[in-house]
This record gives sequence, structure tokens and C-alpha cells, in this order.
Amino acid sequence: MKSLPPKNLFILFLTALIWGTAFVAQSVGMDHIGPFTFNAVRSYVGGIALIPVILFFNSRKSEEQRRTERANRKTLILGGICCGIALGVASLFQQVGIQYTTVGKAGFITALYIVIVPLLGIFFHKKVGLKLWVSVVIAIAGLYLLCMTGSFSLQWGDFLILICAFCFSGHILVIDYFSPKVDGVQMSCIQFFTAAVLSTVAMLFVEGVPAVQDILLSWIPVLYCGVMSSGVAYTLQIIGQKGVNPTIASLVLSLESVIAVLAGWIILGQSMSPREIMGCVLMFGAIILAQLPDKKNTN
Repeated sequence: MKSLPPKNLFILFLTALIWGTAFVAQSVGMDHIGPFTFNAVRSYVGGIALIPVILFFNSRKSEEQRRTERANRKTLILGGICCGIALGVASLFQQVGIQYTTVGKAGFITALYIVIVPLLGIFFHKKVGLKLWVSVVIAIAGLYLLCMTGSFSLQWGDFLILICAFCFSGHILVIDYFSPKVDGVQMSCIQFFTAAVLSTVAMLFVEGVPAVQDILLSWIPVLYCGVMSSGVAYTLQIIGQKGVNPTIASLVLSLESVIAVLAGWIILGQSMSPREIMGCVLMFGAIILAQLPDKKNTN
């Protein structure tokens, strides 16, 4: 098994960095609007933010590239819709579930996609070697030390977050399937508008029509999460995952939890316990182990 190319490693790490530092913005954004409204607006913002990017890149493409894209248009639309459904459903379950559990447990259970992805990947003939399974186990141990401070009894909210983890796993595998075949930025744009529609339907049924002034009160966190956490980060995920083993990709993306804690320590001055430090060390160790070349590739 080949290690992750440096370019892809950097892009996926940058994705995790943006997600990890966006936690404060996501929390503040809930002060004035409901979770479904927040998800809907940020998804619309993410999709709209990518339109000028798509127009810019399209203007620089050759006629041959445009013919290829026209031939793959159905695949692009299908991939974008499938990604959007997985992302939208995952976000909805996460936003509801986090109201009934602790942030630490929600972070840990969500990151269980690093185990779910290789398990689901077996059904899609994705090989996972012993070294990668060891990396996954080490990463889970690190996540536990980093996120969990109390008991691990499963409550209703935890079950909803677990469904969210399966949806995020499906999102990673869908990207793995479609990203080599289509333009990643275009597919990301379609996924945001699909997720936005799903969130809008949930918003109307659960929260009703939001007041414009409430949305405007949350414009800073909504804009940050829409442009950076959604528009930029999820697009980087699609680009960075292209041609990469989804299990390795999920390990790198799970650094979001580590970065969130480190950001709180560096930016907000929050303290880190020895337990959390050990969790971070184990997480980074798991990533490094997963990148070490196999013996047969070093000869």
C-alpha cells in the first residue's frame, strides 16, 4: 500500500485545520437561529461562494476538457447529489444529536468514521492492511483520551450522532468513488445546494420560516462556516481525497478533533490536561504510522 502523496496529505490536513478552528463559529451561530436554519444558510453560502471559482476555472479550460466534462455531466450531477444527501443527512443528525449529549462524546462518536470507513470499504473491495488497522486502533485510543471525560453510556443523542458518523463515512466513500471521474469543485457546489435543500425542508418542518433579522445577527459565523468550513474545506476534501485510500483520508480528517483542542489552547488560552496531550500524541502517531512505507516498497 502506497503512502499518502504529500500534496494530498497537505490538502486533507488543511481541511481538518479549517474544520477544527470553525467550532467556535458554529457554536456562536446557534445563539440566534436554529440548527436546521444554520445548516441551510451555510450550505447556500458555500454553494454560492463556489460559483465564481467554477466560472474562473472554466474560462481557462481547453475545448477538449470541456467536451470531456459534457460527456461526464450525468456522473457529475449524480455524484454531487449523492454527496449532498450524505452530507446533509449527516449534518442534520449531528445538529440534533449534539443537543442531547456532551460535546466531547459527540466529537468522539462522530470521529468513529475512521473505523466505519474501512469496515464499509470491505464491501467495495477496498483493501486495508494490518498497519492501517493498527493506526486506526491507535487513533481511536487517542480520540478517547482527547474527547471523553465521563462515562461512555449511550443516550438518545449519542445514537443520533452514531447515525451521523455512518453518514459521514458514506460521504467519504461516495467522494472516493466519484472524485476521480469529475471536476471536484463543480461536484462540491452541487453537493452544497443539495444539502441546503434538505436542510431547508427540515427547517420549515421543525423551526418554521426564520426571521431575517435573526439570520443577520449571526451573519459573521454563518459567513465563516459557509465560505470556509463548507465552501473551502469540503471542496478541499474532494480534491485531496482524489485517488487516495479512504481509510487513510479518514485518519487525516479526524485530526479535526485534535486541532479543535489545540486551537482552544493557543487562541482561547484554554488549558490542556496530560490526558488530552497524550491523546494528541497518539493521534499524530497514528497518522505518521499510516504514512510509513511498507517494507516491500522500500527495497
